[in-house]
Amino acid sequence: MKKLLLIDDEEAIRMIYREEFESDGYQVVTAADGQSGLDLFRVAQPDLVILDIQMPGINGVEVLRQMKMLNAEVPVILCSAYQEFKRDLGTWASDDYVVKSGNLDELKATVRRLLKL
Repeated sequence: MKKLLLIDDEEAIRMIYREEFESDGYQVVTAADGQSGLDLFRVAQPDLVILDIQMPGINGVEVLRQMKMLNAEVPVILCSAYQEFKRDLGTWASDDYVVKSGNLDELKATVRRLLKL
């Protein structure tokens, strides 16, 4: 079973994504902020990370940078409500960028593609 780490400060997003991905057969661990996400990244050893950008404390771009320094092999999907971050140079280290939507088809397809499922 593939393990996903979901880092997002919105509780509703964490709940919806967890339910959706668990129903698809993934193990999902969640964090509500960047620092907690980094801590979980170190111990949980996820197969893939879904990471929000706009969070209090450490933002997603900085979390991405630190994760890639710890383990560049783990794919990271930036998932933000703001499409304009796609042009931010700091986001280019991510393996993909998905704009948040009520329809999770694109995100799920991106997860499958990056995990080669």
